[in-house]
Amino acid sequence: MSQFVRFTIDGTECMAAKGQYIVEAAKENGVYIPTLCNFPGVKPKGGCRICTIRVNGRLMTACTTPVAEDMSIENEVKDIRELRKSIVELLMVEGNHFCPACEKSGQCELQALAYRFQIMAPRFPYQFPVRKIDASHPKIMKDQNRCIQCKRCIRAIKDEKGRNIFAYRKRSSSVEVVVDVKLGKQLTDELAQKAMDVCPVGSILVKEKGFVIPIGERKYDNMPIGSDIENMQVSKI
Repeated sequence: MSQFVRFTIDGTECMAAKGQYIVEAAKENGVYIPTLCNFPGVKPKGGCRICTIRVNGRLMTACTTPVAEDMSIENEVKDIRELRKSIVELLMVEGNHFCPACEKSGQCELQALAYRFQIMAPRFPYQFPVRKIDASHPKIMKDQNRCIQCKRCIRAIKDEKGRNIFAYRKRSSSVEVVVDVKLGKQLTDELAQKAMDVCPVGSILVKEKGFVIPIGERKYDNMPIGSDIENMQVSKI
């Protein structure tokens, strides 16, 4: 039998299974904690730091920290919100994100977070890096301009033998996520689509397939990211 613990988020008492990661525990209690590198069913990495919260006075990542009895969690407070906004801004200026021309527009989590944090013009200078688009694989293309190196594709997309189809290459500021040449040729339609869906931005796209869902009808076109979680409590009343 699961053991439950009580904790608070921004002063509101919550309850969840002991050991459950805070980001999921918060979700079950109708509290949205933003994240980009986290993905359901995949071991958390704590890489993007957007889910940073304050637990009993210490900054931690909500996707890698288990909930415990009497935890006091700060989530929607000014300094943490500003930290998250800064991270999103840095991700936007570090790459080449041409949202109006991107197939993932309206379904992109980075774009949706920029709207949520009301980022109109980043305070940091754009880097305009020179990055390539790899269209050499039969099923997908990998646009390095949009990649935020969240590692979701590396952790979630594997072949039937459990081998990684995506991997890091190079180091430091030159690091990039690439597709294994041999395994990339063996991608099925289903796995190619899963790779595109796992990617939080428009870095992985299925070839010869676009705009299946029209602009204006996409996930974040009509409601902000996280609103489905935040409305959970309202629907329960």
